[in-house]
Amino acid sequence: MAQNSSGEKTEQATPKRKTDERKKGNVFLSQELVTVATMLVSFVVLRALGSTIFGQIQYSVRDFIQLTATMESVSPEDVSKLFIKGCITFAIGVLPVALGCSLAAVVLTLAQTKFLFSSKSFAFKANRMSPLNGIRNLFSMRGIMELVKSILKILLLSVVAWNVLSGWAGQLPRMIDMQVGAAFADICDTSFSMAMQISVLFVALAAFDYLFQWWDYNKKLRMTKQEVKEEYKETEGDPQVKGAIKDRQQAMSRKRMMQNVPNADVVIRNPTHVAVAIRYDPKKASAPVVVAKGLDSLALRIVKVAEENGVYITENVPLARGLYAAVDLDQEIPEKYYKTVAEVLAFVYKLKKKDLNR
Repeated sequence: MAQNSSGEKTEQATPKRKTDERKKGNVFLSQELVTVATMLVSFVVLRALGSTIFGQIQYSVRDFIQLTATMESVSPEDVSKLFIKGCITFAIGVLPVALGCSLAAVVLTLAQTKFLFSSKSFAFKANRMSPLNGIRNLFSMRGIMELVKSILKILLLSVVAWNVLSGWAGQLPRMIDMQVGAAFADICDTSFSMAMQISVLFVALAAFDYLFQWWDYNKKLRMTKQEVKEEYKETEGDPQVKGAIKDRQQAMSRKRMMQNVPNADVVIRNPTHVAVAIRYDPKKASAPVVVAKGLDSLALRIVKVAEENGVYITENVPLARGLYAAVDLDQEIPEKYYKTVAEVLAFVYKLKKKDLNR
């Protein structure tokens, strides 16, 4: 699209622009939020099912060690059974965490993209292969922000790990006298404590990333004033063309209206500025109908056509103004004008009757 003279994108994206970008797969998404959510879910699952997972792994290891001491030969059936046992152990140990993380990632992604799936996101784009674009992106605002986030993650991990492990290091000698299960539980508790502290900090980082991604996404969708004008022309039509169409429609409407003037019963005018033509047909309407109306030059044309076709013309300033303002074309007059218009029509019918009797 054409841009304005300065080329600055100062206008907020229009709904059409957002819809078009969405169809292309360009939607707002904070990947940091998804990452933190999957990390939290994995910690929670491990905390809830850690003992079960550890017990199953312990049982499987003990079972396999015993088999190595008792089995003299391995048949194909034994291989099949051992493989199934291994798969079960893997499923119990890995699948709960994997499924929980996958579900969290899918839900957070769909929630942010509003259940969008666009094949255009997977289409090949040559600019992605350009080294120049890669360097430019590296030093862009987004690239700098990603670098800052990476540095912050490393610093946060280092600080939390040092605080937790420095206090826990003094307990290591005592773990020699502990049973394996108790030692493992102690390690798990310490690891979970450290993970929770890291998670809290990462949640704050994810919230900041969410706000930044939202700001950056809307900034990229901004438009120039010329782009907004061009889009308006595409969606609503060129104002000049629309104006020409409107003028043509009004001309056709006036032409049809003028064709109705000869069939009117009376034209009520405000000497030269307002003219309203009325027709009353009890078979078609329950009240008189305005078949033509106009101001200034159009009012004079209505009066002229009425004179040429013998339509009675009367002057009534308040009635002409009131009917013009209150009644649209081909609409019945309001009830408040019934009495006044009825008097006018009665007078017109009386004159016509006299003319017929002559």
